[in-house]
Amino acid sequence: MDQETADRNVDILRQTIVALVRREGIDLTIRQLGVFLTCYLEAEAQTVRGLAATLHVAKPAITRALDRLSEFDLVRRKQDPLDRRSILVQRTAVGMAFLRDVRKMLAEAEGGPAHTRRKTALATVGAN
Repeated sequence: MDQETADRNVDILRQTIVALVRREGIDLTIRQLGVFLTCYLEAEAQTVRGLAATLHVAKPAITRALDRLSEFDLVRRKQDPLDRRSILVQRTAVGMAFLRDVRKMLAEAEGGPAHTRRKTALATVGAN
């Protein structure tokens, strides 16, 4: 990845995070957002053990993140019928709506007016 692409991606990430911070309602930490996105973007069902392994964090940290995501109704826990010791993480309608909002924010950051203004500002700074 070239430097220009990397800079663009970082700016898109920054704009998206700023949009998330400014919005009313759900306010997630980076860890909570990482757990949420993994649950919603990975095809297979997620478990606490699997999330901990995927994200390289301890199971108690995943449990705390899931507690918070559950408070916002972004995920639901369900006992795995095939292994009663394991807990499956389920998606919710509220979580699907939040994911749509995040995707919209990303799209706006990628090509919306704010991106155009930022690109113009960077070009102006670079020209001086």
